[in-house]
Amino acid sequence: MFPGMAMVAQSVHPRGHSAEWWGQFEDVSVRFDAASVTEGMAEVIIPKIPSPLLRREAEIAAEVVVLHLNKPASEELKVRAMRAVHRLVATVERLTERATSEESATDAAYALCHALEGRWADAAAEAEPLVGTQVLLRVFVTALRLERFDIALAVRLLRAGKTPQTAVEAGLVVGKYAWWPEWLITIVTERALAGNLTTETITALDRCAYAELSPGQSRTARRLLNGDETLIDGAALRLETLGEPEAAAKLREGDLSAVALAARLIPL
Repeated sequence: MFPGMAMVAQSVHPRGHSAEWWGQFEDVSVRFDAASVTEGMAEVIIPKIPSPLLRREAEIAAEVVVLHLNKPASEELKVRAMRAVHRLVATVERLTERATSEESATDAAYALCHALEGRWADAAAEAEPLVGTQVLLRVFVTALRLERFDIALAVRLLRAGKTPQTAVEAGLVVGKYAWWPEWLITIVTERALAGNLTTETITALDRCAYAELSPGQSRTARRLLNGDETLIDGAALRLETLGEPEAAAKLREGDLSAVALAARLIPL
């Protein structure tokens, strides 16, 4: 973030995600917001700094850095931010050198320094054992600044072990198709958690949404989408009887595009 600035030594923690994993968030959105992620990380990390004096210095540094990130064209704010971070880094290094206990009292401060330097992935990896995964996930997902995006679903998928790319794709789908009926949203969530939310599935679900299915037909569509073999065979036979052999063949082959038509042919 600040050219020529000395980097604080990185602490190594045995728990949580790696810096490489956290770094994926910056790759999944061209709108990744530096000010948002820095401010969010400061809010969750600073309370974990045990020393009141160090905590106050951290608050001052974070405030001016966020101001600079929100107004990057300001040379005055840039200089103030660099000075504040330099001062915080020097304080943390001095306190660390004096520390005698096995548990460093400056772990949280180290993580904050990295966040203020723009090394958010490193900071997240270091802070995760201290602040927990959930709050950091929300900080990073919020910083994506994606429109029509389901943050709650993305966080849920991330907690379930999915990659940021997979979680973001699912969040975008649900955000885009928020008007879908609840049963379809449930299927999206289930498919995403199972790791098989494909373009084919999304297209099929969209057709079901536009088909204006009755409650009974919706239940049938869900069972067809979930691969109920007995129901699929019966629905395919009905499609053939009604002069839709091509759709029947697709349904038997697992082509989800025929689900909406098969469900609509179920008597109301």
